[in-house]
Amino acid sequence: MRGVGVELFSGFELSHVDTGEASLRVRHGGSGPPLLLLHGHPQTHLMWHAVAPGLAERFTVVAPDLRGYGESSKPASTPDHEPYWKRAIARDQVELMRRLAPDAAGAARR
Repeated sequence: MRGVGVELFSGFELSHVDTGEASLRVRHGGSGPPLLLLHGHPQTHLMWHAVAPGLAERFTVVAPDLRGYGESSKPASTPDHEPYWKRAIARDQVELMRRLAPDAAGAARR
């Protein structure tokens, strides 16, 4: 079978990062300027498995599962669904980069 036994994200670390509002499952690895890879609906960070290792040769790659997806936390919703607004998801990413790539998080505020 094609792909059986192939290690995805070889050389990457798998961890959970608490952003204060959610806990994100994230793979990160490589070296160089930070590069945040965000998945779409209905994927998870695994959608990046084919390109992340190549990018990691030149970048520090950060590939999280967004809140509500994969093994990231699924905060309780509210009547207005604020915990799942794009702004809430963006806050998670800013905090994630602040923790994993502090120099990059400052660039987002400039």
